[in-house]
Amino acid sequence: MNEKPRQVVSITETELNFSHITQIAEAYGSAVIYKDNKPKFKLIDLEQANDLELTDDEKIEIIAARILKKYRRAFEELAK
Repeated sequence: MNEKPRQVVSITETELNFSHITQIAEAYGSAVIYKDNKPKFKLIDLEQANDLELTDDEKIEIIAARILKKYRRAFEELAK
């Protein structure tokens, strides 16, 4: 594994502040979680992951969520 130091976190830190770990995964594409001083888990940002094989329906859901997040206010205005 060739992760950057900022991507490596302990299981304890993950348990205490999971939202911070998700921010790391968003910033770098993933976060590696160590348990007993060994890499144990990897949290990935699905929107940035290029190595995952997703079904067409899963891809559509991710893209739809991204569009909704980006243009939410416009959709709310249109819904009035």
